This record gives sequence, C-alpha cells and structure tokens, in this order.
Amino acid sequence: MAGAAAFFDLDKTILATSAAIALSGPLVRSGLVSRVDIARSAQAQLSYLLLDASHERTERMKEALAEMVTGWSVADFDRVVADALATQIEPIVFREALDAISTHHAAGHDVVIVSASAEAIVRPIMHLLGADGMIASRLEVADGRYTGVISSYNYGEAKPAAMAEMARHHGWDLRRCWAYSDSITDEPLLRAVGHPVAVNPDRALARIARREGWEVRIWRSPVPLGRNHRSPFLVTAVTLAAVVLAVWAVRRARR
Repeated sequence: MAGAAAFFDLDKTILATSAAIALSGPLVRSGLVSRVDIARSAQAQLSYLLLDASHERTERMKEALAEMVTGWSVADFDRVVADALATQIEPIVFREALDAISTHHAAGHDVVIVSASAEAIVRPIMHLLGADGMIASRLEVADGRYTGVISSYNYGEAKPAAMAEMARHHGWDLRRCWAYSDSITDEPLLRAVGHPVAVNPDRALARIARREGWEVRIWRSPVPLGRNHRSPFLVTAVTLAAVVLAVWAVRRARR
C-alpha cells in the first residue's frame, strides 16, 4: 500500500481534449448517436473546450450527455469505447502526463484518475494508462441500458469528498498527495492535497495558482501513437460545426 497518491483530472489534463469529443466519431459510426444527437451536444462540448469550464457550461454538458445516452445498451457502449482506445484516445494522451504517472509510480505513489466522465469511459482509460484507481460519475442502468439518470456526478466538491473517502480506505495522507488539473472547477480538488499542480490552467485557475504559489506545468505533446481515423461525416459535420461554433462562442465571450 502506497503512503501517498497522485490524483489526475482526465479531460484537458491527461488528454489534450475531452474524451467525449474524441469518442464522437466511433459513436456515430456505431449508430449509437445520430447527426441530430451530435448537433445537440456540440455547443455544450465546444463551449467547455474553448472557454473556461464554468459551472454553467459544465452543467449544460452534463445535461446534454445524460439526455444523449438514454436508452443506450451498456454492452454496445463498452464495446465502442474499447475499440476506440487505440485510434481515438491514445493519440491525445499528453506525453508529459505519461511521464508524470511514471514518476509517481517510481516514487511508490498510487495514481488515481478523477473525472466527471462516466465510469464506462474512465475505466478503460485507467487500464490503458496503468493507473491504480479511478473516481468517476456513475450512470443508472436498468435492464442493460442507461436510463439517462446520473446517480453520482463526480464534479466540483464531490471530487475531494470522494478522494478523502478513498484516502481513508488506503491510508493515504492527503497532505502528502498530489493533484493535477487544468480547470477552475477543480479548485476544490487541488486544495484538498498538499501538492497541487495546475496543468495548462484556464485563466481563473492560473490567477489562483500564481496567488497561492502552486506549481504550474504546460503540457503540449500528445503521444503520436496510432492513426486517428475519422469518418467523412465526422470531418464534414463535426469539424466544420466546431469551427462555426468556436467563432460564435469566442465572439459572444468578448461582448
């Protein structure tokens, strides 16, 4: 049992983008989501990626994704995620994140992924990265399908609460632990440990990191593994929609 742990946020900390965005192509090809589903969730996802991840934007993303997964087969979703790891997830893992994980393991620390994403997404990524545990959101399942109810949403203050419970179970002293995140919404997570690290911080988190004297790291090198295959639909519909919505979001933010 390690005496300390390192807690890593997932989206835009370990990964260069959102796992949900990365999986959108395989989900379209699988038939689990339609063009209408993609259009409905695009604005929430893109505002989260392009602007600071405020509570309101995160809530919109949560609601959009909960609505989208309603009725999905758990087995089908698990299969899509597993099949997409090599082509969609590996290429967007920051090499610096892998180095940090290796450094913590070499020091005898456990590594835990802490994410608002669903367990079905986080668990295979945890295994891919060789992490030791995870804290993620839980989606309600009935008769092998998602009901659309989020039974446990791992966001904001819920993250340090779950970390404290895990620390008690494993005998970790949070004052000796590390935490890594990019977003102001994870300020509670970072304040819960003795060694907070702001990774590619958004504007609000960067201000707090400077004021508190927290370590700041800039990670820029996604791992060049595999080929990021994309369907023609994903290129034309999602990529072009991303450009349009990005311009709209930035213009609105500047008003």
